[in-house]
Amino acid sequence: MHILEKKIRDASAEGRTALIPFVTAGYPSVDAFWNIVGELDESGADVIEIGVPFSDPVADGPVVEGASVIALENGMTLHKIMEGLLERRGKFRAGLVLMGYMNPFMQYGLENLARDAGEAGVHGFIVPDLPFDEAGAMRAVLAAHGMALIPLVGPNTGTERMKLYADVSEGYVYAVSVMGTTGERAGLPPEVPELLSRVREVFTLPVALGFGLRSPQQLAALAQKARPDAAVFSSSLLRHIGEGGSPADFMRMWRS
Repeated sequence: MHILEKKIRDASAEGRTALIPFVTAGYPSVDAFWNIVGELDESGADVIEIGVPFSDPVADGPVVEGASVIALENGMTLHKIMEGLLERRGKFRAGLVLMGYMNPFMQYGLENLARDAGEAGVHGFIVPDLPFDEAGAMRAVLAAHGMALIPLVGPNTGTERMKLYADVSEGYVYAVSVMGTTGERAGLPPEVPELLSRVREVFTLPVALGFGLRSPQQLAALAQKARPDAAVFSSSLLRHIGEGGSPADFMRMWRS
């Protein structure tokens, strides 16, 4: 079993939803970012998604995009993320996933990326702008170093396309609650239970739900059988941090 899958399965065995916070590397400052990752880890994050800042984040809403702008102004780069993770290797209990766009990864070089990420303790990648038909090379090079390429599926993903992902994927499957960009929403779309049902019919991996989550009450409103195995939150956490809130307080809300 891949370590990312195990992290979520372990949470399920404890009778709870696994927690997957997303934070942009270098936000709100480089030093603060690494403290935030450590605090999230100590506060019970099962997996931590680290956003690689990019100047054209097409899948990101205004909060995540704004964090990327600040991180880039702070001088954060993919190389610096790797260096920081390598310095801290073995210090985090949570699984680690890098989430970013293909442009920085291609500039880094896929072989170099996989080697350095593996040495730095990364367990997987999410690449929103990498379609399945073009993902073979990256999936192979990551797998050679024990890392998963996490699939993204949404309301517009057909069953046959899901089956293609299911045949080659590890870790977990990331179900996107809505079409469009990331960001907080007052409630989950009514189509979410049907989406999660379709995903579970195809995948044997645990299912993480993201895009739009801002509070645990949104999940509590779903029928028990319709709830995801893991919750991914990004904009709400980044806004909380930007307003001076602590990661520990945010995580406490989700664990209560």
